Amino acid sequence: MHGSALAPPAPHPARTGRAPRKALPAVLVAVVVTGMALSAWHAHDGTTWLLETVWVLVGLPLAILGRRRFPMTSLLYCLLAAHALVLAVGGHYTYAQVPLGDWVRDTFGLDRNPYDRFGHLMQGFVPAVLVRELLSRTSPLRGSRWLAPLTVCACLAFSALFEMFEWAAAVIGGHGADAFLATQGDVWDTQWDMFCALIGATVSVLVLSRAHDRQLDALAARSFGD
Repeated sequence: MHGSALAPPAPHPARTGRAPRKALPAVLVAVVVTGMALSAWHAHDGTTWLLETVWVLVGLPLAILGRRRFPMTSLLYCLLAAHALVLAVGGHYTYAQVPLGDWVRDTFGLDRNPYDRFGHLMQGFVPAVLVRELLSRTSPLRGSRWLAPLTVCACLAFSALFEMFEWAAAVIGGHGADAFLATQGDVWDTQWDMFCALIGATVSVLVLSRAHDRQLDALAARSFGD
């Protein structure tokens, strides 16, 4: 009898890698929950922590509950988890006092802690993939030349909405909202925040679109196969 007859059957191509794909969201949820717990423990200010991390507190349950009906690409899951951790760090220390930002400021001779700028770059970079995925899967824009500019415009609009949210917090909370605003004395902080989000969204669309399209195609093929 030939040795090949004793070899185990090769795995079906459609099943290869299915287990890791199913495990990834659960691993990311565990990482985010752990990060949020550490962030809340001895946070600098409880109100600031809540304001900074409310997007995670709302978004994480929605992503879990909607996973079966509307599973997302692995790329988007990973980016959302990374963004959640960025928010958790900012919520724990406040954006103006993140130690890593202090180190960058002192090392490069900057005028301010730049972690806030990084957070707003992420505010454009990650939502760009989320918006692009939603538009690609729920509208006729997939493959359209309008997909990229509309994605960037949506992210810029969200950034402007967030600045209005900060404005409302400042009006209601007065000086108590200073840690949440993290302006660090910069009168142009609002404009810088929106500009950083615009840069982040633009870079995301330029750099990740091809990889995102491949994952969208693979996700559609798996959904069709199921």
